Amino acid sequence: MMRQRRVAVVGMGSTAFRSVTPDLSYRELTHEAAVKAYHDAGVEPKQIDGFVSCAEDFLEGYSIADEYIPDQLGAVLKPVQTVPGDAIQGMGTALMMIMTGQFDIVAVQAMSKASNMLTLNEMVNFAMDPIMNRMFPEIYHFVAALEMNRYLHETGVTKEQCAKVVVKNRMNALKNPGAGHGAELSVQTVLDSPVVSSPLNQLDISEHSDGAVVMVLAAEDVLPSLSGDPVWIEGIGWSSEAVSLESRDWSGSVSTGLAAKMAFKQAEIKPSDVDVAEINDEYSFKELVHMESLGLCVPGEAVSLLEAGETEVDGIMPINPSGGALGVGHLFECSGAHKVAEICTQLRGQAGTRQVKDPHVGIAQSWRGVPTTTSAVVILAN
Repeated sequence: MMRQRRVAVVGMGSTAFRSVTPDLSYRELTHEAAVKAYHDAGVEPKQIDGFVSCAEDFLEGYSIADEYIPDQLGAVLKPVQTVPGDAIQGMGTALMMIMTGQFDIVAVQAMSKASNMLTLNEMVNFAMDPIMNRMFPEIYHFVAALEMNRYLHETGVTKEQCAKVVVKNRMNALKNPGAGHGAELSVQTVLDSPVVSSPLNQLDISEHSDGAVVMVLAAEDVLPSLSGDPVWIEGIGWSSEAVSLESRDWSGSVSTGLAAKMAFKQAEIKPSDVDVAEINDEYSFKELVHMESLGLCVPGEAVSLLEAGETEVDGIMPINPSGGALGVGHLFECSGAHKVAEICTQLRGQAGTRQVKDPHVGIAQSWRGVPTTTSAVVILAN
């Protein structure tokens, strides 16, 4: 993709992330995030040329939830695009809008209101193939369990080592005031938690959270009129692999590798240049899979880096200093937005006690979850 205009994230706004938010509607969550993002960027809604809403119908417990978004963003009578996918895919849409030259400033919104869903498991299961897979009585986590079994078999990684990902990320979340599931755990506590679908234990699986994120993207030539501290979008990519369980590659994350290849090619940098990463850890083993699929380490090396403490905040390759999905909460279509916001916070040097030392390049990666093979990657730099 030829980049005619450099584009930066100039404003970020985020709510805290909690397992339940009975006191707030998804409209109020969105409004809170938008106010913070516009203040951070130094813009008024009337200055924003277009908006992108990232929403999947019903996951908020409401049909066509995106139709209720424009008021909360100040987007009435403005172009609003709906992307029924992860927020990093929405960022890609916003980036292309700006690159056309028809838009200078675009806001991207994403939210999670999973606590509104009384039948969340059935909702996710609805994404399964209606003929081949949807009739299975098991909860949808069995798909991830099959994947974990394959990963453990091929790599020799153990359940105990996967549990260390949980311990690390839940501990990191204790340093993040916006995280909803911080905890000090032991490996044995993770292993002793109830089995959901072998080999997945309950604590191997991220719990959902409610929250919202709004990001303001702007072209380089309009930055002098804004007050936000820019974080540059150097490369972005997304990809889907096989659509069915029967035809996919179970040994890794092909879609993440393809998306990363696109992003690194655009950015003209190597994975070794990355200083901090926020990647999908919806399931404990997924952090290790995605590290290797992104090229942050060679196949089989992720667990060695974990064991050596190199994926800690003060390690050579900090992974999920925010706490990731395991510590912050699984945010569905808002997952990528949270990861981008965390990388921007790190690159601005504003992450407080979880701050990585002197980062210049960060990467955010999302996976849309079971049963998909859709991933997105964005590379950011200060």
